[in-house]
Amino acid sequence: MNYRKLGKTNFNISEIALGTWQVGGKWGSPFNDKAADDLINTAIDNGVNFIDTADVYENGLSETAVGRVVRSRSERIFVATKCGRHINPHVNEGYQPKVLQKFVEDSLKRSGLETLDLIQLHCPPTEVYYRPEIFELFDRLKEQGKIQNLGVSVEKVEEGLKAIEYPNVTTVQIIFNLFRQRPSELFFKEAQKKDIGIIARVPVASGLLTGLFDAKTIFGAQDHRNFNRNGAAFDKGETFSGIDYELGLKAVGELKKLFPEAKNLAPIALQWILTFNEISCIIPGASKASHVESNLSVYDLPKLTPEKILAMNAIYEDYIKPQVHQLW
Repeated sequence: MNYRKLGKTNFNISEIALGTWQVGGKWGSPFNDKAADDLINTAIDNGVNFIDTADVYENGLSETAVGRVVRSRSERIFVATKCGRHINPHVNEGYQPKVLQKFVEDSLKRSGLETLDLIQLHCPPTEVYYRPEIFELFDRLKEQGKIQNLGVSVEKVEEGLKAIEYPNVTTVQIIFNLFRQRPSELFFKEAQKKDIGIIARVPVASGLLTGLFDAKTIFGAQDHRNFNRNGAAFDKGETFSGIDYELGLKAVGELKKLFPEAKNLAPIALQWILTFNEISCIIPGASKASHVESNLSVYDLPKLTPEKILAMNAIYEDYIKPQVHQLW
């Protein structure tokens, strides 16, 4: 495992971390505590020391599992969680300091942790980024010892740029992968100037970049890859990075030609992200321990050559960029 600094938090974290949206079971399946514990322990056993969760993941069960495992371990494990998505309807007016404070306190209770290493606003509406009183709340929570750092998870580059204008924002979690390259332009430069930790989320485009799907793949009724392709439930960009599924399959087909020996393209997709020094860590998800091990097999691969990287980027330019680059 390699480690990188998480911006001005000064945490030294594993560059391959763990995202826990579907920990304890696949999307839409019942939560399995044993599977969750096995998965999280496997990650820690292999050097992962940064775990990202959220209060809405499995309605709090993900936070509970993360806290339970972390408290059972002797290693220093950094825990990041998120708040805000319980607000229903999820609109600007619902974001109030007293509401967010209650979310933070509930996360502490569920996880059993004394303090949260990183609390992140969970993809709030764009208007929230223009309300200083929301960001000021977290200074008070830090003074009270309830949190150590504030970050944001964003949908759009513009939201990330606005968020880092607040001096207490230490990290930005943003969708970044081979099929979502816009953040590497202006945002990466501005974030680096302010020593902002960049957490790359949705790194394999909801599994599309594994190369394991085809036109006949069936996703469960409760799987967002089934019901949210057009943004019916939340931002379309969360599902397959907002790419038309059939178009994505064509682009992945070209990737397979570049790496004919690869049975699973996910480690290669992660390896591509790690070529960006501005990235602090990647948070690939996993629903079982073998997925964690697959993600960490990135270290078993030969280094990507400049020629391969150029060819990968050309696939983005030809297939993906005209459709989605300007949207997020």
